[in-house]
Amino acid sequence: MERDEREIGRKFQQATKYKRGRLPLHESSTARTPIPFKIYADAKTVELPKPETSGGAPLWDVIAKRRSHREFGLKSLTLEELGQLLWAGQGITYKTAGFGFRAAPSAGALYPAETYFLATNITNLLPGLYHYNVRKHEAELLKEGSLELELAAAALDQEFVADAPLTIIWTVIVERSAWKYSQRAYRYIYLDTAHIAENVMLAAAALGLGACGVGAMYDDEVNNLLGVDGETETAIYLCVVGKR
Repeated sequence: MERDEREIGRKFQQATKYKRGRLPLHESSTARTPIPFKIYADAKTVELPKPETSGGAPLWDVIAKRRSHREFGLKSLTLEELGQLLWAGQGITYKTAGFGFRAAPSAGALYPAETYFLATNITNLLPGLYHYNVRKHEAELLKEGSLELELAAAALDQEFVADAPLTIIWTVIVERSAWKYSQRAYRYIYLDTAHIAENVMLAAAALGLGACGVGAMYDDEVNNLLGVDGETETAIYLCVVGKR
């Protein structure tokens, strides 16, 4: 590997630092603001059960119970559990003036992340690849069928990805952040996605489920599975969920 390639991370960190008196000019007009939602208009949709928005397990107990789980039983997840997990990550929790704030924070409330998921063993849901429609709290079916072996291969051949009844996949649409934050956006998109993923993993713990974040992947193999180009929209994180 060339020395420059080994130092990409360090150079990126240095090049995107904010320095007093030398802050970049951010776009102030909202005319160019990208829409923070992606919709597959022609997809078959599945309405998800309304999520619980109060009660539940005490937060401190949930934090203490959260662990990474890579072994799952044969039991199916329910639609209710699926809907609760997706809502915990990116569900709209507050609306004002036509704008929906979500369960996880986002730099500038720009919400660059999109949520996809591979359903392998979920009650009353066809196996396949789906996209989460945040505004409608619906699942949009993109590809029907058993794709878990393909996804596991793309996740550096980690077998537990194929064993999980649910794998959530997050992408980011870079321009949603970059129009305002330029190159600094590349820091924020990872932070945003991590906020979402932690919400989902805490929600899994609250539901008595096992979950594990997965950052190791052949990026473009995952992108190809999702049907995204890997540049304007690219996959950056996965999370498997199942019954322990």
